[in-house]
Order: sequence, then structure tokens, then C-alpha cells
Amino acid sequence: MDTHKKIREHISAFADGASPVADVELALAALQSEDGRRTWALYHTIGDVLRADAGPALSADFSARLAARLADEPLPGKRAAKVDVPAASMPIESA
Repeated sequence: MDTHKKIREHISAFADGASPVADVELALAALQSEDGRRTWALYHTIGDVLRADAGPALSADFSARLAARLADEPLPGKRAAKVDVPAASMPIESA
């Protein structure tokens, strides 16, 4: 298994209070790294959001309006169509 993924699993289990006693030391060691601390903060932020009260009620047509606006957005990585320049306007190369 990927070591990075395994470390994140130890941190996740520790944050949830579900870490086996044998893995607590591994989780604490993982928290010594910058990545481990970022992971810890991220997991706690996710937990806070999941436990938070629902936001304000959205209008009945919110999903449809959002979908329409997203459909109008250009796709990531797609560039505007290349404009063809007529050959007559191209500079002539000198020999």
C-alpha cells in the first residue's frame, strides 16, 4: 500500500478516536511532519463541516440555474478555437 495513504489513514483514525492502541504511536509520529499537520487540520475542518447545521434553504430552481451557468462555462484546458490566417496575409520568407 502507498505509504502516504497509510499515514493519512492513521491520522484519520486517530482524529476519529478509532485508532488501535498499536497505531497511536504511528499517528503521533505522522503528525510531526508538515504534511501530517495539514492532514490533521483538513480532517478536522471536514468533520466541522459535516457536523455543522445546514445552511439557508435554497430556492426551488437553484440547481437548474446553477447547472445552466456551469454549462456556459468553458471547459478547463480548452482553448479558444485557433483563428486561421489567410495565406495572403502571411509574411513571405526570404531565401
